[in-house]
Amino acid sequence: MIVLGIESSCDETAAALVQDGRIILSSVIASQVDVHCLYGGVVPEIASRMHIESLVPVVDEAIKKAGVCLSDIGGVAATQGPGLIGALLVGFSFAKAFAFARHLPFAGINHLEAHIYSLFLMDDPPEFPFIALVVSGGHTNIYHVTSPNHFELMGRTRDDAAGEAFDKVAKMLGLGYPGGPVIEKLSLIQNPDILFPRTLLEKDSFDFSFSGLKSAVARYIHDHDVSSDHEKARVAASFQNAVIDVLSQKLIHAALFKKCSRIGISGGVSANRTFVGILSKKAASHRIRTFTPPLELCGDNAAMVAARGYTLIQQGNLTSLEDDVYSRPKIN
Repeated sequence: MIVLGIESSCDETAAALVQDGRIILSSVIASQVDVHCLYGGVVPEIASRMHIESLVPVVDEAIKKAGVCLSDIGGVAATQGPGLIGALLVGFSFAKAFAFARHLPFAGINHLEAHIYSLFLMDDPPEFPFIALVVSGGHTNIYHVTSPNHFELMGRTRDDAAGEAFDKVAKMLGLGYPGGPVIEKLSLIQNPDILFPRTLLEKDSFDFSFSGLKSAVARYIHDHDVSSDHEKARVAASFQNAVIDVLSQKLIHAALFKKCSRIGISGGVSANRTFVGILSKKAASHRIRTFTPPLELCGDNAAMVAARGYTLIQQGNLTSLEDDVYSRPKIN
């Protein structure tokens, strides 16, 4: 069965066609980064308006690239939440209308579950059970995944998400938006020789907190001259190293606690190859294997939405056309 997936939870307008939950026939993404970088972050109203402008052309392109007809589509899936309400409404409403007009089964998708499902679009996906980290600008959550529908939340951020901290530190350093890629690039040219704090919280806690690290970086920038490219790179590398230390320690701890030999990383920050490389090396010393989707599936995309939708539709777990979007996570 071919499922049309729609994603519009933040600042990417995306559509994809996925066959049998595994084979990506097409995946099209219209990014808004060039617009939002002018404001140092995503402006919700602008994001919503741009989704309205981009959605139909993106869906048309996805269908054309897949080389299928409308009659070949057997189901529709769209991100229902969490995310920006105005942005979600654009994609969710379009998908409901498409499903209604074509008499197709419809599934509203939890954005966090979809990110975990991006791991199943790999050529060599992780087997159950495994530890999953969803790490992005809006989320930093650890799950114990034991089946296609069971995601046990083990820990989450208590304040800033990791990706959000990257964006805020990049703004402090005058590096622009989004912060993750530029900080990783700068970090490659300097040693992380500034000792920033690692917040691990209570013993055996799988929660995260990055606000203290962010504040420490802000104090360092206030007290030192970081105007040169050399000093900016030192701060960037040291900040990134602190984030990677915390993420890696929590993930390996969670895997050992649950006796899992597999860790899957998804979400925008999983595109950070430095993080993936360090985690993989540390995990290997415990005989734990790491899994990360290809770069094009790390950020928000519709292929992961369609993959999750296929499972729900096959199980008959459909969404009413009267249902609405939601801004806060429902996964637990």
